[in-house]
Amino acid sequence: MSELFTDADDVRRRLDTVGHLVDEGTATALFLATVLDRPLLVEGEPGVGKTSLAKALAQVLDTALIRLQCYEGLTASEALYEWNYQRQLLAIRLTEAHGERIADADLFTEEYLHDRPLLRAVRHAGPLPPVLLIDEIDRADDEFEALLFEFLGEWAITIPELGTFAAVRPPLVILTSNRSRELHDALRRRCLYHWIDFPSPERAAQILRRSIPAANEPLIASATEFIGRVRRLDLDKAPGMAEAIDWVAALAALRVSLPVRADILGTLSAVAKSPDDRTAVIGALDELGYPEQASRP
Repeated sequence: MSELFTDADDVRRRLDTVGHLVDEGTATALFLATVLDRPLLVEGEPGVGKTSLAKALAQVLDTALIRLQCYEGLTASEALYEWNYQRQLLAIRLTEAHGERIADADLFTEEYLHDRPLLRAVRHAGPLPPVLLIDEIDRADDEFEALLFEFLGEWAITIPELGTFAAVRPPLVILTSNRSRELHDALRRRCLYHWIDFPSPERAAQILRRSIPAANEPLIASATEFIGRVRRLDLDKAPGMAEAIDWVAALAALRVSLPVRADILGTLSAVAKSPDDRTAVIGALDELGYPEQASRP
């Protein structure tokens, strides 16, 4: 799959064309995943762009994005495949209406097979492999990880009634995790690994400029500094880039050029995601440089 990108710089340049900025480490990890046909496990705190990385990759390559959103209790039938029982039941009734009987083997054919995300990725027939996003794998149960081993190791899925389906070209797989629990070593061994840090102030400002063209430079600079300081508070959930983008977009929509305390209080819902965090941020506004007596310049 190495022909998808020439090198890591090519990854950066092409992702930049769709508005997704990545650092050298992320670009290199993504390039190696395409060269080595290996899934890429991307970890980092929420809001640093793990999910959007997969979306941007599919956009750059002009290929299908197949997403499997993980959650507690996710089952094989929801991730791999399931049989269309309604159509099977209808087929049984139709044959019985004609005084005939349908064999079990005739009910378990591809005609009655419903592809879920993993099987859809294996059976993808486009000119380029699809991008398969297995999002928030840490939210799924330990048992579900075991279901992924054959798929990630062999790019194949076995259906007892039909046999094994193997991908003609391995899909580009990105798994994301917020580290809400530790993943199994066997899963990690099957993947390349990359950690995405919260961006530096310079890169954060660059991302904000690209994401919210309506925001002026004073707003970008002030917001970058404010978010950086808020992240140093003792919060349940420190704001990530997703929250920073939402906050600057809200301020820009309100035509705020340089936020003062009242602007922050009015838009704090974009930054603080729990009552305790909201209280903590409000209590720290004085030391953050937004005292009560401050007025708009």
